[in-house]
Amino acid sequence: MKTKSIKKILITGGCGFIGSHLSEYIFYKYKKAEIIIYDKITYAASISNLNKIIKNKRVLLIKKDICNLKDLIKYSKNVDLLLHLAAESHVDNSFHLSEKFISTNVLGTKNVMEASLINKVKKVIHISTDEVYGEISKGSFKENNKMNPSNPYSSSKAAAEMIVSGYIHSYSLPVIILRPNNIYGSRQHPEKLISGCCWCFAKNKKFSLHGNGFQKRTYLHVKDFCRGIDILINKGKIYNTYNIGTRQEYTNKNIVSMIAKKMQRNFNRSVLYVKDRLFNDARYSVNYSKIKKLGWKPLLNIESSLTEIISWNMRNHKLFNRDHL
Repeated sequence: MKTKSIKKILITGGCGFIGSHLSEYIFYKYKKAEIIIYDKITYAASISNLNKIIKNKRVLLIKKDICNLKDLIKYSKNVDLLLHLAAESHVDNSFHLSEKFISTNVLGTKNVMEASLINKVKKVIHISTDEVYGEISKGSFKENNKMNPSNPYSSSKAAAEMIVSGYIHSYSLPVIILRPNNIYGSRQHPEKLISGCCWCFAKNKKFSLHGNGFQKRTYLHVKDFCRGIDILINKGKIYNTYNIGTRQEYTNKNIVSMIAKKMQRNFNRSVLYVKDRLFNDARYSVNYSKIKKLGWKPLLNIESSLTEIISWNMRNHKLFNRDHL
């Protein structure tokens, strides 16, 4: 897709952690494009995430729900590129609020595809997750491996992909699916591991670690994620699925230990071991050689990024409330 042909971009979930970083990236990279940020603005999102760009005349914020098809059709008219990030994403919440996850992640995605079809959007990038594959003890999943989700969140994202697949095969809707690793960075709600640990230590609270803390996860910085989206906008092939990730694999315990050291906390005194999830995948890992062939590679790592993330949480910990978690 040629950059010059992109005159209007719609980003769903653009006020959230990942969405706000992507909205900023797109704003500065595509300097002549009108940007529509479409967000319900739930507990994990904030207009303040967009302070750097929200007042610019090229940016239009629409506070609407993707579950409303009529609104999506209205605001996706004449859109050249649609980036679909809006989703319920917290696994722990999904065990208790699975109906909300189905509504947003599955029905909401159906609406995004339908609006894109009606308005003939030229390219749609749907953000999924590596969790649709389920756990893997050794090696890494490739894009052609079968989905095998293990919790309500990942199941809803796998179902969303099936909806997308239906629109691709039935209507030739020009969609690309992206499956990322765990994404981290500043502005992230403290329901997630890295941000949650930083938040707790900033508030002088103990951090709750599920089970023995030996579950393995691989991490991708949000800025590397944004560059990956840009690669797909310009070089990604429609109807294709791409993994995106890193080889930065850590146990949950490793992550908390690193943060404790950075924040000068005693690990044993700062952690509370709690009952594990109803089911907790032992390890996720994806092979990202396909997107790497397009010219993308990760540039950032957790060790060098933690100082900035901790600093952001120290300054902004009052923005969040974990009482409902």
